[in-house]
Amino acid sequence: MTAVRLAAVDVGASSGRVMLARVGPETLELAEAHRFRNDPVRVAGTLHWDVLALYRGVLEGLRAAGPVAGLGIDTWAVDYGLLDATGALLGNPVHYRDGRTEGVGDRVAEQLGPARLYATTGLQHLPFNTLYQLVAAAGTPQLEAAHRLLLIPDLIAYWLTGVIGAEITNASTTQLYDLRRRAWATDLMADAGIRGGLFPPLREPGTRIGPVLPALDLPGTPEVVAVGSHDTASAVVGVPAVGEHFAYISCGTWSLVGVELDAPVLTEASRRANFTNESGVDGTFRYLRNVMGLWPLQESVRTWGTADLPALLREAADEPAFRSVVDPDDPTFLPPGDLPARIAEACRRTGEPVPAHPAATVRCILDSLALAHRRAVQQAQQLTGRHVDAVHVVGGGARNDLLCQLTADACGLPVLAGPVEATALGNALVQARALGAVGGGLAELRSVLRATQQIVRYAPRPGAVAWRAAARRLGWED
Repeated sequence: MTAVRLAAVDVGASSGRVMLARVGPETLELAEAHRFRNDPVRVAGTLHWDVLALYRGVLEGLRAAGPVAGLGIDTWAVDYGLLDATGALLGNPVHYRDGRTEGVGDRVAEQLGPARLYATTGLQHLPFNTLYQLVAAAGTPQLEAAHRLLLIPDLIAYWLTGVIGAEITNASTTQLYDLRRRAWATDLMADAGIRGGLFPPLREPGTRIGPVLPALDLPGTPEVVAVGSHDTASAVVGVPAVGEHFAYISCGTWSLVGVELDAPVLTEASRRANFTNESGVDGTFRYLRNVMGLWPLQESVRTWGTADLPALLREAADEPAFRSVVDPDDPTFLPPGDLPARIAEACRRTGEPVPAHPAATVRCILDSLALAHRRAVQQAQQLTGRHVDAVHVVGGGARNDLLCQLTADACGLPVLAGPVEATALGNALVQARALGAVGGGLAELRSVLRATQQIVRYAPRPGAVAWRAAARRLGWED
């Protein structure tokens, strides 16, 4: 086997990039070819993704990367574009942070039954799941005119190849996918008033979709490969773990905290704990909980304007621990806007001291996020019976020394931080295997990661009693 050049297209909630990878049995190199912004646009009161600008950024990145053998696309989950019968896009996709789904999830759960929803789809109740977005859009001219629905990475793949399909790791986030049958949940769709014909054929990670269209005039003749198109699915492939006794935290705008399993957990206890079961690469299941992640920190820095984040993190490290804690998953933190003011109001509402300055707000956010990581890791072990020996933090949060150390302290477990680029690396590894440049299963792919990527270890410090006391203030422990 010889190393191949590949392009990993990774589009997140605030930016996208095309990463150039060189992958072989003993080679895993990554370099950024192009980065572009992902700026949502509010029009007539609705928050949209500017998906055409994202597609332009992808094309610019692929041209900057030069000739590659293959390319794979991963993005965030749940959002979609609608195509008419000619394959034309009917409008910019609506952003999952838009307010159109407010209250819809509760109405749908009452109609269909939360136990049935969970037994079929295994998904955590989140207000922006695709199911709720489609119910909210019922009767709109766009949805009435739609012939096909494509999730964002599948939409970009369609524009590149002309081939329509739905990759299962992202399909499994819609709350419209039957986890055990590995098929669209058509009965559920019918009872929710959603046309099953909107949804394209499903495809597995590693499927070779087809070559890019000649009219795009891209360098070489790259083949588009279906990777774990939900970015967390690719990130979990990029976790350099040994064996099965690990938890992962894919930490960016969101923290996806969980374990990797061979079968879903669909118990009533799991549903009540609001854990999700999502399809992973090679028939695995990502059993996890969505935690708000670094979004409150990102929005706070944006609100402050000229804030120096590295300096704020250094100052936050010197702030008193646990002076103020909040529930990061409080729905008031979900929309964009003035997060410091909302954090202050949440503290007033719960009787916590109000952070007096930005560094205190940052410490509140990170203490609270570490507590949420602790809760999710503990619950994942209890609900699955899977013992965890270490926590792997991958993604942008792996750069945040303070958060990684606080997470190790909170969980009472070593944290292994890195790689930061786990998503792009997982994307590239699945491509490389599909194209014959590497072989084996996830264990073999992860051995390549361990041999080539830098990992930083954070040992837990004493303080379990203080963490338990802080969790009790949030009502998370007896």
